[in-house]
Amino acid sequence: MISAIIVAAGKGKRMGLGFNKLLAKIDGKEIIVLTLEKFQNSNLIDEIILVVSEDELDYFRENIVNKNGFDKCRLVIGGKERQNSVYSGLKNTSNADIVLIHDGARPYIDEGMINRSIEAAREYGAATVAVPVVDTIKVVENGFSVETLERSKLYSVQTPQSFKYDLILKAHQFAMENNIVATDDTMLVEKLGYMVRIIEGSYANIKITTINDLNKR
Repeated sequence: MISAIIVAAGKGKRMGLGFNKLLAKIDGKEIIVLTLEKFQNSNLIDEIILVVSEDELDYFRENIVNKNGFDKCRLVIGGKERQNSVYSGLKNTSNADIVLIHDGARPYIDEGMINRSIEAAREYGAATVAVPVVDTIKVVENGFSVETLERSKLYSVQTPQSFKYDLILKAHQFAMENNIVATDDTMLVEKLGYMVRIIEGSYANIKITTINDLNKR
């Protein structure tokens, strides 16, 4: 069983829309619809766990899932933070072997990334799509550059992030028991001492964060 957990419980306040940014439209379709279509249409994905906020549960069920015929999709209620929402998704999978965790705000994922993620999770246990950093990265203290990092070793991490189910569940439980807060799921696996395989992502696989991102390809 391969499950995809799509995180959609955030409000996207930086967009300044006054509503969940995932309901903003690109070419006439909601961002979250574009994202869900990729997983719905994948022959390798058995189920989709869409994690939403409690106050938007009914809206997403009627206007996103049912309206668009996403029959692989089940809705669950998320938590206060992204980490809590992912854990809620993990607890509600249907006996999954492999789990892909993906940001609802990344609608430009493609079939190749989904397939590579599944293969890498099976082989390595934990993986994430990523792209090499193209800019020079500086460490800054008090407004001054104090160090230039070696660009050839730096990658910009995206989603999906893929895992063997037992491993990522254990990582989340370990984090809860030890009050560990991470910015993504691979960090939690690393805290257990596991290495995460980096696989090919895409510069097009952006996360919609600002109004300007709606027009990017």
